[in-house]
Amino acid sequence: MRIGEIAALVGVTTRAIRHYHHVGLLPEPERRPNGYRAYSVRDAVLLARVRRLTELGLSLDEVRDVLADDAGRELADVLEELDADLARQEAGIRERQQRLAVLLAAGPGDTETLSPALAALLAKAPHTASPTAAKDREHLTLLDTAGAGGQEVYAALGPLAADPAVLALYERLDELDEASTDDPRIPALAAELVAAVPDEVFAAVPAEGPVHAGFQEALLAEYAPAQAEVIRRVMAAFTERGRG
Repeated sequence: MRIGEIAALVGVTTRAIRHYHHVGLLPEPERRPNGYRAYSVRDAVLLARVRRLTELGLSLDEVRDVLADDAGRELADVLEELDADLARQEAGIRERQQRLAVLLAAGPGDTETLSPALAALLAKAPHTASPTAAKDREHLTLLDTAGAGGQEVYAALGPLAADPAVLALYERLDELDEASTDDPRIPALAAELVAAVPDEVFAAVPAEGPVHAGFQEALLAEYAPAQAEVIRRVMAAFTERGRG
């Protein structure tokens, strides 16, 4: 048989056959005096087996192992490994679907690449036009993306996120937009913000604080001076409680 004939018989392309020759998967028959390769029935059987194995999802290296001599891997071993790999892929797809379901349930504007735990937390928060609440959400999203969040922390923050009284704290922070750093409202607001945080959240904070110094400096720069002073005091309390 010529290459076109064996290709048609087995149901593969001539290009695939030439590639199998190139990678050493399929022996290349000698050419006849007329320059054409002559394929045997044995070649067709081998090629058919290659096709079946690749359709199962085996890579060409795995197919080579299956087709190797006694030193190669047994077909059953390769298929068991493939089955386990497909199971892992299926589990990954299910996890992604669950994550997408949480994001879709959160509604328009909440389709960032959040972890399911943070998406569920933010979905509990009532709508607000507070600029500082929006910043807090952005910072949580950033920390979550960087892997600095945690399911236990988000679960502990759940009641806090759903508490309407928290909105009043954000609004009071908004009111400090044009205030000076010696504004008498700063200490009381910082203390109330710290008091609102569940003990479980403080327990999860590392001894060195919730964020490293460089990020803390950049974060404080996002706020007006008086607002930044409130946030700085809250962060200091986190560090102190975390050490305790």
